[in-house]
Amino acid sequence: MGSNLPYAADAESPLRPEELQVLRAQYEKEGEFVGVQTKFNYSWGLIKSSTRSDQQDGVRLLSEIFRNAPERRRECLYYLALGNYKLGNYAEARRYNDLLLDHEPGNLQAGSLRGLIDEKVAREGMMGVAIVGGVAVAAGVIGSMIFRSARRR
Repeated sequence: MGSNLPYAADAESPLRPEELQVLRAQYEKEGEFVGVQTKFNYSWGLIKSSTRSDQQDGVRLLSEIFRNAPERRRECLYYLALGNYKLGNYAEARRYNDLLLDHEPGNLQAGSLRGLIDEKVAREGMMGVAIVGGVAVAAGVIGSMIFRSARRR
């Protein structure tokens, strides 16, 4: 993560509970007539949360804004990428992040987030290879034990 930290600090810096509560209260106060900016602010706070269910709600709300308010799509892209990254949905995170980078190639936050996504994908890919390799070794050992047992009979 190292040099990416200053730009993608949102990935690991949740709001304090009382800060999130202020955003939640405003969102709930506006009810069914909630404004796009209020919804965006609340979804931003939810995505920054360290609670998975909050992050999921944040991605859901931002997805609604992305679909229903075309003029706000660019603003949603980074936080949709970040939310999906935090949820472990790396393909979705990359898709949104790449859309943003297509429009803003010099966006430092998106460039930094791309590095974080790539690191996670590589790390989890290596972990997957290790797990598959371990299973293959175990299957080989068990197979050879069965084979030896069958030959002794």
